[in-house]
Amino acid sequence: MSTTVSGKSGTWRNWAGNVTARPVRAVTPASVEELSAAVRKAAEDGLRVKAVGTGHSFTATAATDGVLIRPQLLTGIRGIDRAAGTVTVEAGTPLKRLNTALAREGLSLTNMGDIMEQTVSGATSTGTHGTGRDSGSIAAQIKGLELVTADGSVLTCSERENPDVFSAARIGLGALGIITAITFAVEPLFLLTAREEPMPFEKVLAEFDELWAENEHFEFYWFPHTGNTNTKRNNRSLGPRRPIGQVSGWFEDEFLSNGVFHVANLVGQAVPATIPAIARISSRALSARTYTDIPYQVFTSPRRVRFVEMEYAVPREALVETLRELKTMVDRSDLRVSFPVEVRTAPADDIALSTASGRDSAYVAVHMFRGTPYQAYFTAAERIFTAHEGRPHWGKVHTRDAEYLAKTYPRFGEFTALRDRLDPDRLFGNDYLRRVLGD
Repeated sequence: MSTTVSGKSGTWRNWAGNVTARPVRAVTPASVEELSAAVRKAAEDGLRVKAVGTGHSFTATAATDGVLIRPQLLTGIRGIDRAAGTVTVEAGTPLKRLNTALAREGLSLTNMGDIMEQTVSGATSTGTHGTGRDSGSIAAQIKGLELVTADGSVLTCSERENPDVFSAARIGLGALGIITAITFAVEPLFLLTAREEPMPFEKVLAEFDELWAENEHFEFYWFPHTGNTNTKRNNRSLGPRRPIGQVSGWFEDEFLSNGVFHVANLVGQAVPATIPAIARISSRALSARTYTDIPYQVFTSPRRVRFVEMEYAVPREALVETLRELKTMVDRSDLRVSFPVEVRTAPADDIALSTASGRDSAYVAVHMFRGTPYQAYFTAAERIFTAHEGRPHWGKVHTRDAEYLAKTYPRFGEFTALRDRLDPDRLFGNDYLRRVLGD
């Protein structure tokens, strides 16, 4: 008996609420076979198809007026190969579920982003990343993919099987097909010691190269309207495991970072003139702390205050200048920015549409509280990022088009040629992909 759910789907909204769509129908396939049938049926009906995970992208990469595929029944681990050091997981599996399941098996991903609400396919397809000196994005840890292509057939790919598709589809924006399973490289569970501490903005910039080189994972948050940052260094540890205490963890991660921060943003939204003072208080609210825990407990944090985000990857050597220009722009403007700027890094990789493709990269992410006008801030920031050959995160707000992107991605043409071969009729297309990839 089929468990596929289909019919009128109503309005779909993303997590931030800045993207909406009204698909003709939504389909929730319970198997790869059902998904293939849904793709063939959409083609017969002349409808485009997009898969959507948890909607954590701020762009319309998953929006469609055709058939919306919801993969929440395609979840769970298919198998673990300890000898090969891999796990194969269904595409609709939330990263949170994967991380906890791997930990029970004594395994872990090498690196991950700072939230884990997304599905594995959504996170990898848009280039979700954390921070790392030597370890790259989640997509860079992929060893194999299975996807349904435009004719409904199932294609498996890896470095040995369909390597051209594998190279591109790890960050494919949903343009090449619908991913149904991913094989990740994993390793035995390890411990990370996190050291979090405030540091002056100028000190971080002056010592950035050292901080990056001396730590496996380094990141920091700069609070606009202040000269303050909060830094985080994560390094492997022999233990013992010393996690954040339950009470102190709740106080800092939930009460301060989410509860109080949310109220502060509401106040700032109502009275923008208060934002610089709130920023100065916020930048000093979190104290230094050190703790040791398993990877996903260190890499990820709860993010309950909703926002809109833009993030660009610039060459790592351009980071300091980029940040100085960003701070100068904010200081000289009438902007009131209540969210900190997040800064991370990644090593060069070999994925065609990775923001780190072919170059060591640094990421600068700017945010605004949901419901607050963000266009002026993001436009000014984007002007700085693009002056440094920045590459926008595929799932975050930006205004770049295919003409610009073709100049900043050396393998852009390779990806679009593959798309022409796999989806010549643009069954998996939408307005966003037309803008960023071309017709």
